[in-house]
Formats: sequence, C-alpha cells, structure tokens
Amino acid sequence: MIAIVDYGRGNLGSVQKALVRLGMDAVVTQDPAVVRSARALVLPGDGAFNDAMRSLERLGLLGPIREALEAERPFLGICLGYQLLFSESEEFGPGKGLNLIPGLVRRFPKELRLKVPHMGWNRVLHTGDLAIFDGIPSGAYFYFVHSYYPEPLDGTLRVATCQYGVTFSAAIGKGNLFGTQFHPEKSQLWGLKLLENFVRVVMSQENRP
Repeated sequence: MIAIVDYGRGNLGSVQKALVRLGMDAVVTQDPAVVRSARALVLPGDGAFNDAMRSLERLGLLGPIREALEAERPFLGICLGYQLLFSESEEFGPGKGLNLIPGLVRRFPKELRLKVPHMGWNRVLHTGDLAIFDGIPSGAYFYFVHSYYPEPLDGTLRVATCQYGVTFSAAIGKGNLFGTQFHPEKSQLWGLKLLENFVRVVMSQENRP
C-alpha cells in the first residue's frame, strides 16, 4: 500500500487516482500509524514551506516520515513535498526542512525579471540514470507551478534539470528516494509514465525475499 500523506496541502485526489489507475492500493491519510505501516510514501504539496513543516509536526507525521526515509522505503516528494526534503528554504525567511538532502530552496532571482510563479509546461533533461525516468526521453515536457527551486549541495546526486532563467534540479534520486519539482499527476503521458516507474520501484521492493 502507498500512503499519500495529507497535511492540508496538495493535489491529493489526482495523485491517488493516477496510482489507482496503475493498479496500486493508494490511500490518502493523516494517520501516523498508516504512514508507518505503508510500503511506500508520496508527499505531495502546494503552499508555503514553513506552514507545511508546521502542519506535519502538528499532525504527528514528521516522525513516521523520517522513519520511512531512514528505512529506505520508496518515497516520492512532489513540488513542495520535494522541497521539504532539503535542509532549509528562504521562503518567508529561513525555515528548516527534513534535511534528507543537504541544500537550500531558493526563490527565482528577481534580477532575471522572470514571470513568477514558473507555471506551465517545460522541458526536463536527464541522462538516463534516474529510475523514475526509465522510458521517458530527455527533453520531455512536464507541468510546473512553483516560485522556489531546490539547490542541492551534493554534486554526486542523480538529478534531472530544467531551465527557467536558471538551471535547477527538476527531479532528484537518492536510492529509493525521489523528488520532482513538477507535478507528474498533471503531466499527462510522461507524468503517468513517471508514476508507473515509481510503482515499479515499489513493487520491486515488495517482491524482495
């Protein structure tokens, strides 16, 4: 079972429908016990970084999420759920994240005079070494809605990139931990393929002796 963590933010219904369509038992939950027992987690999200961390703490979900990550259960962070994996964010002042991936979440530079939020379809480039991009061509289009982007400090991490004034990490992989700045559940063909690849990672873990 995949637990879709509900902390009051995110496109929960769309993510659940996509995973169910792919044949997975996927539940939307705020119950720490369900999160602890799940084989895999999805952390979606829209909204503000600090508010999201406070909501996770208030609901008693920070501990179960950290336990899942430490146990290397398959994990997918989407949009804000991806940003929360990093050390901190400069959104509305410094705020601490889950610190699973050392790095900072930054706002798009004002001097570039970009339209912010970055909203709509954009190309994502990858080198084929991220399991969730298996069968997805480099340069495929995904749907973005965000004003901030993560900047990982570890140059050895597997990343996919996007260009919007700056080149930023549009997706990341670290063992069974994955994150996407774009919304796969809104990205039609290639988004569904990416979720299918995540389901394949989950199933491969379940089938281990």
